[in-house]
Amino acid sequence: MDNNVQDNGGFLWGLLGFCIPVVGLILFLIWKDQKPKTAKAAGIGALVSVIIGVVSYILIIALGVGSAMMLGM
Repeated sequence: MDNNVQDNGGFLWGLLGFCIPVVGLILFLIWKDQKPKTAKAAGIGALVSVIIGVVSYILIIALGVGSAMMLGM
């Protein structure tokens, strides 16, 4: 590991990973050895984004099915 590389785990990398999960995953894979803290921040941001997306998708489907059943469709 190069001692000149800063690895502060920056919040902005996590935010970038959250906003663009594919970029967060790529950054995680590229930096996991050189910058483990920063890679972890980007990876966690991407993971949280994907989990929130899946949960919201499931909730939308459940609400749609529930409301259709209540309306007798």
